[in-house]
Amino acid sequence: MIIRYAAVALFVVAASGCEKFLDKEPFDSVNSSNFWKTQADAESAINGAYQPLQWPKLYNMRMWTTDIWAGNSIVGAGGGTDGIETQDIANFVTTTDNAAALDIWRGPAPGILRCNLVLQNVPGMEHIDGAVKDRILGEARTLRALYYFLLVQFFGDVPLLTIPQTPVDDLRPLRTPKAEVYDQILEDLTLAVDLLPQRETYGGGDIGRVSKGTAAGLLAKVYLTIGNYEKALEYCQLVGTLGYSLNANYADNFNPLSKNSAESLFEVQYLGKTNHGFWNDENQASWVSTFTGPRNSDMVAGGYGWNQPTAEFVSAYETGDNRKDQTILYEGGPDFDGMAYQSSYSQTGYNVRKFLVSKSISPDYDTNPANFPVLRYADVLLMQAEALNELNRSDEAQAPATDIATGGPLNRVRRRAGLPNVSGLDKAQLRERILHERRMELAFEGHRWFDLIRIDQGQYGLAFFQGIGRTNATAKHLLLPIPLREIEANPNLTQNTGY
Repeated sequence: MIIRYAAVALFVVAASGCEKFLDKEPFDSVNSSNFWKTQADAESAINGAYQPLQWPKLYNMRMWTTDIWAGNSIVGAGGGTDGIETQDIANFVTTTDNAAALDIWRGPAPGILRCNLVLQNVPGMEHIDGAVKDRILGEARTLRALYYFLLVQFFGDVPLLTIPQTPVDDLRPLRTPKAEVYDQILEDLTLAVDLLPQRETYGGGDIGRVSKGTAAGLLAKVYLTIGNYEKALEYCQLVGTLGYSLNANYADNFNPLSKNSAESLFEVQYLGKTNHGFWNDENQASWVSTFTGPRNSDMVAGGYGWNQPTAEFVSAYETGDNRKDQTILYEGGPDFDGMAYQSSYSQTGYNVRKFLVSKSISPDYDTNPANFPVLRYADVLLMQAEALNELNRSDEAQAPATDIATGGPLNRVRRRAGLPNVSGLDKAQLRERILHERRMELAFEGHRWFDLIRIDQGQYGLAFFQGIGRTNATAKHLLLPIPLREIEANPNLTQNTGY
């Protein structure tokens, strides 16, 4: 649970930064009386606040497996009980001892703690450049907002801790109403937009840090989630002034040779080399190619066969959508790294392609350097189209685009996919079209579940699940259960309805 790490709040911080800001050794224990003295201390501390994003509890596994819950894919893997915790959530038979729910509840905790330490200590530091101080505080607020945004979407009410807890504090906090959690998220991100520099100011080892565009894009997503379309549109438009653009090639968003591209607002960074075991939190190699590579195929290093797209998802591609060949493997489709795909590699006849890394780049299962995309400009454009449509400005949302750089936001994304402009749709029709476009554009990146549960207070998602035969989905399944182990440790925690 969130307060599990409180006892070490005053003692655990990130080790010193290396060549890249995320290339770190394990955490060192330091005496708080001689830390927080130098600019290097502050930079080391904020570096540590990024690291939990890399762990399997978040973006190295649990976030991309939400597409399995959302019906885009099945676990596949080795069959049987392999990935049973993910299977149970996807089949809506989740119980309070579900291991994935426990991971997701605990995953943000160390990141929140580290952000709180920065926000408590850095403002009073004297021997630090003012611009660097602002940047570090903006990074901490953005990362804390992201961690809480994940928690509140998955669980609803969660304990809200904005200062580091110490052993003398009450370490059994109550759940804070989600409206108050959202207020804190919005406050953090609004302040961060003003504190952070633009992406282009970063160079060398700082490339990949959160920037003004990251905070603005997250603000747009949060406002869209809570139904404030005016503010969502405002921040989408702000992002549009900050120099982001769609990559001409969709696949470049996932290519380890084109990391942190012009389309990227934020990616979880991986180096592809590590001094730690592959299964350790401190591991610096991405799991995704290893886990999603076709099983028994030798197409990539590893190949555990997770995340197999469903026939229903594949059938949703429009004729001519070039994202299909870049997103999934199917028999008769383009070769991968010179190898033909066989439908027998998967229970569904399909595997995810977009995250696979050639063995010429990642020769071993624990050497994948590919980043994981958290927020892309295509996502912002589709959010902008949705906000415009909900504000009864549907013609602007579906204005024709002659190329990927000009025209209406929806059709710019479609033109990159090789698809024709859409036009003349009414508000309800356009809403469906935009949500379809989000499904195909952002497939397997961990967005679909959140889209399903936010529209019409989750009724959109429940109707979708009914339509694909998951008829036991009910309103209670729109949130995960609070893990039983956490309630046993903190009796002040209440359970979500129905569990």
